[in-house]
Amino acid sequence: MKKIINNIEIDLTAQELAEYNLRIEEENNNRFANYLKQLREIRNNILSKTDWYVTKAKENNEEVPANIKAYRQELRDLTEGLTTVEQIVNIIKNNLYPTLK
Repeated sequence: MKKIINNIEIDLTAQELAEYNLRIEEENNNRFANYLKQLREIRNNILSKTDWYVTKAKENNEEVPANIKAYRQELRDLTEGLTTVEQIVNIIKNNLYPTLK
């Protein structure tokens, strides 16, 4: 990698290259964390819409229906195993959320 000083291309030193790479990695980590936070907020909003099933079952001393339990677990598991921003963006952009069956 090069830098330009007084219109002359100069190779980066090993330290400059390491600092640059660290900066890029930090930016990528921050970007991933921000997208993951956005996905969790969306997921939590969807999840909250099923809270009344749980509340109603508990009030009536009944079991939460199996399909509701499974759906809520799928929602909670939505963020598991995600390692790239692209995976998260794909879920958000294409509305790839679990559906209630």
